[in-house]
Amino acid sequence: MATIDIISPLPGTFYRKSAPDAPPFAEVGDTIAAGAVIGLVEVMKQYSELAADDGGKIMAFHIEDGDAVEAGQVVAVLEV
Repeated sequence: MATIDIISPLPGTFYRKSAPDAPPFAEVGDTIAAGAVIGLVEVMKQYSELAADDGGKIMAFHIEDGDAVEAGQVVAVLEV
């Protein structure tokens, strides 16, 4: 199986949930479809969805909920 990195296009703060009390968009081990949202990147109070370009199984998150993320940084790894 091949792996694909899901990369943040923006610098900001990465969130794995839409709200503090909401469930995560995806967990390690989940199988997701192409276009599925795996998190949000917040920049200056604007939230942008971070979606997977391909479908597959999430192998790992490299950025935790609420951590800073840089543009081009790997957020998650997907097995396709």
